[in-house]
Amino acid sequence: MTVHAIIGGTGLTQLEGLTLSAALNLDTPFGAPSAAILRGNYAGAEVLFLARHGHPHRLAPHRINYRANLWALKEAGAEAVIAVNAVGGIHPDMGTGHFCVPHQLIDYTSGRVNTFYEDDTQAVEHIEFADPYDAGLRAALCAALAAEGCAYSSQGVYGCTQGPRLETAAEIARMQRDGCDLVGMTGMPETGLARELGLPYACLALVVNPAAGLSSTPISMADIEQALRAGMDQVRATLARVLAGA
Repeated sequence: MTVHAIIGGTGLTQLEGLTLSAALNLDTPFGAPSAAILRGNYAGAEVLFLARHGHPHRLAPHRINYRANLWALKEAGAEAVIAVNAVGGIHPDMGTGHFCVPHQLIDYTSGRVNTFYEDDTQAVEHIEFADPYDAGLRAALCAALAAEGCAYSSQGVYGCTQGPRLETAAEIARMQRDGCDLVGMTGMPETGLARELGLPYACLALVVNPAAGLSSTPISMADIEQALRAGMDQVRATLARVLAGA
């Protein structure tokens, strides 16, 4: 069976139901990952879990050591990665509580270290990245969402912004023109780094708010937290179905 790593984002700093066998505090050539990597059994499958923002949630999106996170997961034995992301909805279909398994992304970040090929210690490899997400993992996530009866979209374009502030209405309008369906802050460089390491990678995105300027009321952190609480049971059930069928 494939050993899956789950990277938990905002709202998923721990994986309830995980039968823990080890907590791995790994060092990497790029420093320490966000938190200990938890190895255990979930839905009858071996799984690795990492809290992207640390546990408790403390690391802003631009301060996450993405390279250490991905490197440590591979060192721990990960063979594929499912990333859970809380996002804002841009496309009209992407309302609060809706799930999306994106097929494309646009990177709007700046200043993040986005490659393992940062110095001259090894030959640079220009990875193929036309389709950033793994088709097999995406199909498994979509099948699990359908089986759970979740409202979801089987594709979408994820726009990754710098954060930690939310976007302006004009920025979201630009992203709409660019073709983005979702907005988040952690999709890159995580996705690209997984590709550099040869790790199949897919994103399970939960919409927790309408993006800036697309609602008649301001974005409220209380509303976001409520949407996260409401959606996490479905996230865990979806992950369990994917792992059980791996």
